[in-house]
Amino acid sequence: MVDPATFRDVMAQWPSGVTVVTTLVDGAWHGMTASSFSSVSLDPPLVSVCLDRRLYSHGLISGSGVFGINVLAKDQAEVARRFAGMVPGVEDRFAGETWTTADTGTPLLDSALGWLDCRVVHEYPGGDHTIFVGEVVAGHAARRTAPLLFHSRGWGQFADVLPDVATLADGGVIAALRARRHPDAAVLRVARDVAESGVRVRLLDLARSERQPVELTERLATGASALVATREQRDRALALGVDVVEVALDPSRPGALDRVREIVDGEAERSSVIIRHAFAPEHADTVLNAIVALAEARVLEIGMSDSYGAATPLQVRSVLQDAVGLARPVPLRARLGDRDRLGLVKALTALKSGVHHFNTTLAGLDGSVATEDLVRLLGELDVDTPADAARVGLVADTLRISLAPSPGTHLEADPAPTNPVGAAG
Repeated sequence: MVDPATFRDVMAQWPSGVTVVTTLVDGAWHGMTASSFSSVSLDPPLVSVCLDRRLYSHGLISGSGVFGINVLAKDQAEVARRFAGMVPGVEDRFAGETWTTADTGTPLLDSALGWLDCRVVHEYPGGDHTIFVGEVVAGHAARRTAPLLFHSRGWGQFADVLPDVATLADGGVIAALRARRHPDAAVLRVARDVAESGVRVRLLDLARSERQPVELTERLATGASALVATREQRDRALALGVDVVEVALDPSRPGALDRVREIVDGEAERSSVIIRHAFAPEHADTVLNAIVALAEARVLEIGMSDSYGAATPLQVRSVLQDAVGLARPVPLRARLGDRDRLGLVKALTALKSGVHHFNTTLAGLDGSVATEDLVRLLGELDVDTPADAARVGLVADTLRISLAPSPGTHLEADPAPTNPVGAAG
């Protein structure tokens, strides 16, 4: 028989979720941290939790015949430690959290990823443990974010994993060239070259101007996008042959979400909704609520715009860790500013947070991350992309040369636009 120390060391390598198991005895609440929780059956809904027979909570659950399972999120390690008895001086483990009750009266944690309210239907001996099988009488999935994990006798969360494939859309080069009064023929050439390099191009900004900056051939319109602000503009853009319509959403404006939903209604699967100031801390709750609503509407994608390039990498990380889960199955597309020279750092942060799609601008003309720079970064990270790195780089170099006022002059980004979504979305 294997010796206990070896057995514990091997089992420590098995990662699991973390729960707080609660129960109710004579009107008093009790709880403990446990990771030995598992689903047993779908019909009827059964789960199990294995508890050491020496534990105080073991006798309480056996006597009461009820228990609650509260699945902890990545930011609830302190809750896990408290219910594991690892925080000295705590007299009431339930204090500081909000709790609810369901059928059995067992306390259920409102801020958990989810909870299950259970009645004990079987108790099986399992060596020095008892296997409690509970029938689930009520449940609630409260949050959509990463779980807290237990591994090697410590708590943590999922490691960052880079995506296999990432895509790019250039939302700013056409607007930036028009702002510089670039010749129409040259704008058309850049649009065609960028599109042929494997990057989606925003060809029209009908929200700002009804004028077409480029001649829309069928070949150029295929795979392209247009920014619109009304249903009429949406219909016009689709009639011109573009594949994607983009709509800006300002979370600080009352009623903005309802107006956007009205614009995309009937064409949601071809609509990309761009949330302005998506990483601003003061808009966090409004942004996340909008993401939930847009995911329910099944729009094509949800844009997350660092509108003035003010977001820090930590702010990007904080928002995306919740936003990616809330948006599923709708993908997020991040537009990140580079005026602070941290654009690629923010892009890497987004990649590690689960974002696979980006909005950039060729040569970084409007202060966004440069399309060619992000393509190069993806290549260095072994992340595949439809974009042809060599061709994108050549187009960017050619554009810089054509815009440089004199040899050796550094090409600066345009000043911060008054309409950052219109400029780079």
